[in-house]
Amino acid sequence: MGELDCCPAGSQAKVHVSVPPLVEVMRGKPVTLDCTPLENPDHFVLEWFLTDRSGTRHRLASVEQQGSQLQGTVHDFRGRSPPYQLDSQGRLVLPQAQVGDERDYVCVLRAGAAGTTEATAKLRVFAIPETTEVIPNRGTLSVMEELAQEIATCSSRNGNPAPRITWYRNGQLLDVPMEVNSEGYMTSRTVREASGLQSLTSTLYLRPRKLDREASFHCAAHYSLPLGNQGRLDSSPFHLTLHYPTEHVRFWVGSPSTTEGWVREGDSIQLLCQGDGSPSPEYTFFRLQDKQEKVLTINLEGNLTLVGVNRSQSGTYGCRVEDYDAAEEVQLTKTLELRVAYLDPLELSTGEELSVLLNSSRTAVNCSARGLPAPTLRWTKDSVPLGDGPTLSLSPVTFDSAGTYVCEASMSTVPFLSRVRSFKLLVQGSPELRAEEMEPKAEGGWTEGDEVRLTCSARGHPEPELTWSQLGGRPAEPVLGGQGWVSSSLTLKVTSALGREGVTCEASNPHGRVSHVFHFGDKSSPRSRVDGIRDGAASWGGGAVLAPAAGFPGEEGRPGSDVDDRPGLARTDSEAQEEGCEEGWKDSGWVGGRGGQGSRD
Repeated sequence: MGELDCCPAGSQAKVHVSVPPLVEVMRGKPVTLDCTPLENPDHFVLEWFLTDRSGTRHRLASVEQQGSQLQGTVHDFRGRSPPYQLDSQGRLVLPQAQVGDERDYVCVLRAGAAGTTEATAKLRVFAIPETTEVIPNRGTLSVMEELAQEIATCSSRNGNPAPRITWYRNGQLLDVPMEVNSEGYMTSRTVREASGLQSLTSTLYLRPRKLDREASFHCAAHYSLPLGNQGRLDSSPFHLTLHYPTEHVRFWVGSPSTTEGWVREGDSIQLLCQGDGSPSPEYTFFRLQDKQEKVLTINLEGNLTLVGVNRSQSGTYGCRVEDYDAAEEVQLTKTLELRVAYLDPLELSTGEELSVLLNSSRTAVNCSARGLPAPTLRWTKDSVPLGDGPTLSLSPVTFDSAGTYVCEASMSTVPFLSRVRSFKLLVQGSPELRAEEMEPKAEGGWTEGDEVRLTCSARGHPEPELTWSQLGGRPAEPVLGGQGWVSSSLTLKVTSALGREGVTCEASNPHGRVSHVFHFGDKSSPRSRVDGIRDGAASWGGGAVLAPAAGFPGEEGRPGSDVDDRPGLARTDSEAQEEGCEEGWKDSGWVGGRGGQGSRD
């Protein structure tokens, strides 16, 4: 509030007006300047003046009280657009505040005999600057220079009042002076645009260091707002391109190498070389042969690719960084040993098939492997490990020994480098027979008309032929998961003749034959004969009953005995022959005398 005493001599009358001393507004917004009389004079005239920079006052408008009404007049627009206005209360209105409106506005109140007074309002107009722009030095800055070099120029345009610019490295404020020195400083220049707005340009100078090669720089413009508030506009970040000499060199085998440094024969590999100088120097790759360097390639990438590497390429390789600015003590040449792992095809002491006789002993197969590093050998059969080492020993050989054996060579230090070689073992021998019989439906035994399914299984090599003494037998088929077993079945109805004679199945191959007799007496028990062929002659054995160890489930006869221990069938083989041999064997289609040669029609 301003006060001014102005009245006739001896008068004690005074008037006062209320005017805000400082008015703040954002550019483009309307602003109203208030001048309110604190007393209520009978008559007064209120005038608004603009004070220019020279201090001269220019009357803009006036307001006169006429009764209870106020009559206002704008006298001078001063070229302003839109022009000044007065509202109904005599206040001065500036639509769309402009930077040029920043002046002192004086309100003068004339109240006749009550006196005259005036007060001044200062108007400040704020403008937010445009986006902060930075132009970095795109050249290459050398860290070997001893003076500060231009880093970048930062601009903040069209703000009011003039903004302030600061610089940052990795987000940290750079405290650089305005005075020129060899380590770093900055310069600033402010320009008032034709619009009255102000633009600021700042240039940063620094002596770069090698640590700045990955540093992020940026600048920020700080601007003022009404009521003492502050705003900030950051530029985009930028990086410097620096020139600095090499201090360290790395040379290594890239993928696909193992943790032990081996590479697989046949792979394409990369030798990688990297110096820490900038810009990237030339790299010379070479191989040492007879202590002489054989140059392989020169490039800027630091990369040498060996396609389909082979064992002859094992040896010493080197990389040299061609940096002539490097210090003398820096080791610019590095070497490494390239170790090519290889594994030749495996060799077996036998062919793809090995045929041995049943119960052979001291059967051995050798597996030979040649590779580097030394491979480990392992034998497996049906994915089951048998042992490690080059020699596979089989003793004694049984039919269970037959199958495919695999020798695998591998290297623990070189993953995925392995080879396998396999062979098939064939066990030659007289057939082994196994019979299965259904139990009688009735507890008392079989009765005429009962249907029964008989099954015989055999194995051997060559694969045995299965035949039946009765018609209707199904052709032999391999047993699923049966390790060489083949099986044949016969379904028939029990008759009195079968009750007397029984049914015989026989397995035969060039090494011999074995038979089994199914009987159908009360609680009957199957019986077997084992035949052996020698020079094409078949001789019947002593009628020994095969014990369960021979592979006939359900038989309880003692090994070496021809007596069936089950109730109702305690008879010898000779007794069975005497009771029905003549007619039984003939009726069933078999001929041959006891103990002599036998053949089938």
